[in-house]
Amino acid sequence: MTAILKLETKSENEIDVKAALADLTNEVKAKADNDNKLVDRLDKLEAKLAHGTEHATETKSAGEQLVETDAFKEWAVSGKKGGADIELKAITTGSATVGTGTDGSTSLVPSHHVPGIIAPAIRPLTIRALLAQGSTTSGVIQYVRETGFTNNAAPVAEGAAKPYSDITFDQETENVRVIAHLFKASRQVLEDSAQLASYIDTRARDGLADVEEAQLLNGNGTGQNLNGLIPNATPFDNTLVAADDNKADIIRRAILQVRLAEYRADGIVMHPTDWADIEVLKETTGGYIWSNPTVNNGQNLWGIPVVDTTAMTEGNFLVGAFARAAQIFDRWQARVEVSNSNADDFEKNLISIRAEQRLALAIYRTESFVYGPFEADATGGE
Repeated sequence: MTAILKLETKSENEIDVKAALADLTNEVKAKADNDNKLVDRLDKLEAKLAHGTEHATETKSAGEQLVETDAFKEWAVSGKKGGADIELKAITTGSATVGTGTDGSTSLVPSHHVPGIIAPAIRPLTIRALLAQGSTTSGVIQYVRETGFTNNAAPVAEGAAKPYSDITFDQETENVRVIAHLFKASRQVLEDSAQLASYIDTRARDGLADVEEAQLLNGNGTGQNLNGLIPNATPFDNTLVAADDNKADIIRRAILQVRLAEYRADGIVMHPTDWADIEVLKETTGGYIWSNPTVNNGQNLWGIPVVDTTAMTEGNFLVGAFARAAQIFDRWQARVEVSNSNADDFEKNLISIRAEQRLALAIYRTESFVYGPFEADATGGE
């Protein structure tokens, strides 16, 4: 302490005992006051935590609101007689408690803010994961596909003419397509809320992926649509169906159809409702055939992964050799860009957020995909 240092450094003749003691007393008092203030603040904080009010917005009294207004401060400084005309909301009115134009700091009943943003459900995206992946720097994908093969290979006697086989080809073209959308947002809001900015970025990308999944399955190839898997798939052969086949049996028949085309299925796509129907199939004794409700059974049928997605129409299925028979080519992976120079954004202090991706889908072997309904009639089965 300063006073103690004074006592130690001055000679006996120079020490003013009374002054030094007075300084020491003042410093001790000041330290004690500071300690008391700290204890008081800690007590208040503990009280707030004990009552769960640490996140509550502080509500100011009418008197505190009064003395903090510009009108009151101006009147107090001027020294004029009379009073200041200051508007305070009546605590009996709805707007002063929970109504329009009132926020958590001026309401009699402050709002309780729940942190985070409550987002709607997002469909799990899985079709892309089944397909072979590729990239391109072009706007057009071209590939040569074998469209026919007549195999005339045969045993040949020595010196005899060898038979000719015949192979035909077609050149296929798939255009890179654009999937995109825009958002408008206040520049101030995004600058003040990193969480909101991150949420919009994520939602923008989710929107692209949601449409991508629908296009990969169902795109009809017209206009700006992708050439999807289902419109190019081979129809399910009903002659493979037996009279008493259930949904699991139908899938096995479709796997067989893929195998007869000289491919091996590596993916099954169906609606979640149809997958649930298969999972709850029971034996005559009441036991589950395909699943055990008490354990994680994985999501596969006949040893092949099952993708259940609402992008598939209920009651239908798609089975195929996804990784070998089709490929995605990404020109642009999903990207999000921001600009303030769109239309009147600069004038209104807005920004435009654009999410965009460019891709093409090449389907090399249409016969390796089988699409059809679960309610297929047995027209020539066992």
